[in-house]
Amino acid sequence: MSLRHVFAAALLAAAISSPALPSKALAANAGFIVLQEPRPDGQAPVEVGVWYPADAKPAFMALGSWGHTVAAGAPVVGEHLPLIVMSHGNGGFFGGHADTAQALAEAGFVVAALTHPGDNYKDQSRATAMSDRPAALSALIGWMLESSPLKARIDPDEVGAFGFSSGGFTVLAAAGGEPHLSRVPVHCLAHPANFDCKLTAGHPIPAGALTARWVHDDRIKAVVSAAPALGFTFGKDGLKGITAPVQLWKAADDEILPGDEYAEAVHRDLNRPHDYHVVPGARHFDFLTPCNAAPPANLAHLCASAPGFDRVAFHRDFNAAVTRFFTDQLVAPKDVAPRR
Repeated sequence: MSLRHVFAAALLAAAISSPALPSKALAANAGFIVLQEPRPDGQAPVEVGVWYPADAKPAFMALGSWGHTVAAGAPVVGEHLPLIVMSHGNGGFFGGHADTAQALAEAGFVVAALTHPGDNYKDQSRATAMSDRPAALSALIGWMLESSPLKARIDPDEVGAFGFSSGGFTVLAAAGGEPHLSRVPVHCLAHPANFDCKLTAGHPIPAGALTARWVHDDRIKAVVSAAPALGFTFGKDGLKGITAPVQLWKAADDEILPGDEYAEAVHRDLNRPHDYHVVPGARHFDFLTPCNAAPPANLAHLCASAPGFDRVAFHRDFNAAVTRFFTDQLVAPKDVAPRR
């Protein structure tokens, strides 16, 4: 039996037998498990990393060049727990924001991060089929609430979404945004050196994706979008459908998605109060978990911060702000409007 199956068996048993903390309670630490979300029509299952409140003793676990300190396969504690789904950036995987997921789990959230089919570090075959992404995120919400081993512990009325880069775009679209990918060619004529333009030059947007129906999920009650890709494709009209509270992040020195057509465009066009943060000195990949080990040479840019920028210190503040936002909006809503 594989370690993954041991984790799954432990969690299934724990969901039935473990004593529960009071609803919304802080946990001693985070549990962790990797699950496989089934897909229809014989498609390969979706890999899902799940963090959750736990009381068992944690240990460091490597995830490639990243890592987290978790109690793997430990019993889940708590009832009526809020759920956060996570969407990674282009070419990523479920573990790219492990420290943020760990912080949320320790604060009493269940966090489910998928590895996007067709847009991950192993498979780029659907990297520009952007409509696939919100559909996959919505399917993940449904599976976590209805079929996953943690379904009985999750409050279906308390669901939030976190995304970075292409994932930042994903959560905005899933929460009601209507992007217009027909704007990409004009944008790329003006900005051919930007990453999104290089990506679409090598992987043209599939014809079907230009006319595909965007899947929205009104179960999403709060959104955190960090350095969203393709922010310019929404416009004011395309963001009108987002009614959930939004926390938006921009890296001031973003070298991958530079300028004002990404996070800044969303900030400009989201015509209602929202919580906007511009991080001085930050580069694009500073939103990823700080690296614990040297990456392969071709991935060194994922771990490289600008001289003088402390990614570890930033993540302490970032994780606290993200956790506070989701807590305020999902667990203890306030009458005070988010900062614009």
